[in-house]
Amino acid sequence: MTFRKRISLLIAEFHECTLMAVDAVVNHKLRSSLTLIGIMVGVFSIILVETAMYALEDFVGKNLVGLGANTAQIKKWPTFNFASPSSWEKYARRTDLDYKQFQKLQQRATLAKGISIDKCFTSATEVFSRYDFTNPDVSLYGITPQTFSARNIILEQGREITETDIRNRTHVCILGKDLASKLFPFSNALGEKVRCRSISYTVVGTLEKKGSLFDTGADNRIYIPLTTGMGYFGQRHNFDFLVESFSQDQMDETIYQVRGILRTLRGISPVEEDDFEIETNQSLIEQLQNLTLTIRIGIIIISSIALITAGIGIMNIMLVSVTERTREIGVRRAIGARKRQIMIQFIMEAVLLCQFGGIAGVILGIAGANLAMLFLSIPAAIPLNWVLIGLISCSLIGIIFGSYPALKAANLDPIQSLRHE
Repeated sequence: MTFRKRISLLIAEFHECTLMAVDAVVNHKLRSSLTLIGIMVGVFSIILVETAMYALEDFVGKNLVGLGANTAQIKKWPTFNFASPSSWEKYARRTDLDYKQFQKLQQRATLAKGISIDKCFTSATEVFSRYDFTNPDVSLYGITPQTFSARNIILEQGREITETDIRNRTHVCILGKDLASKLFPFSNALGEKVRCRSISYTVVGTLEKKGSLFDTGADNRIYIPLTTGMGYFGQRHNFDFLVESFSQDQMDETIYQVRGILRTLRGISPVEEDDFEIETNQSLIEQLQNLTLTIRIGIIIISSIALITAGIGIMNIMLVSVTERTREIGVRRAIGARKRQIMIQFIMEAVLLCQFGGIAGVILGIAGANLAMLFLSIPAAIPLNWVLIGLISCSLIGIIFGSYPALKAANLDPIQSLRHE
């Protein structure tokens, strides 16, 4: 027999065994459905978490961090803390990043394109215009001239906050897209007056729509000069500094200079560690990935236990099936079926059961995760790599736990099998 004929024969045998396996699964719908539930639950939990984490990480990388590509953020507190709760005491003991340090840093950081501040003075205030007023969910931010560039916020109309506004503490403001549409539904907001916390501001600019996670982003904010806000909310605050470099290539050098200047300003000796955090888009994404990695490992371990338990259930069902179909196996052996063909048939039944459960788990997992992301206004995502991993895992579970029943079926004595009732 030539090699080509041998391959053709194997393909034909595999095709025939697959059809018989499908027929056996379909003819026992209830038993098959109950058997694949365990596989479905295990795959569902893995795909659900991986899809949610994939969508969340992608969204954070594109939107939530809010920093420009060439911007670093200097903070007293880290955005994420994976250590014990007691470690927060270390951060609480740090001195604030104040406005005087900001001014001196601006003067000395010659490599930076700009250093700025955006300070949220309140995240629950009302804003009034002559046409309408808002719910008490508007965020009031104090900013400096370079803030929009550092945050990658784009002006749609009007002008930005200037150094003159900062120096003179002018009563001007810039409105987020949704806020401007709410307060001025039938007219242009530029030049109009708005009132926030009983203080009147002239609108000098509006922003392009940016989008946000919980409707508290740039679209629902009012921006005023930082010094104006400090005049009403007090001079002593802890600020986050935004450091923007001229290019990505100069980012490390700029951060190195700023770090050295800030250590000097804060009186940190060479042997002491920084008492502030420097974060970039990439570092925040890496921190988020570290957090999600722990969640993923936990879910994978739990789901693996569920898959193994389901695999044991499938093995038991297949052993019962072998007993029930002993006479059928004897007939097949009597008319010329080989042990290999019997084994392939029963292994394929186990694999098909696992794959049906796996496919159902994948579909439900992706649908469930994306429905949750839709509720949070996060774009849908499909982690194709984890879909593939899930389906391959199902095949392996079927092969591993279906091998023993298949071997038992193949080794049945044909004569004794034909006598079985």
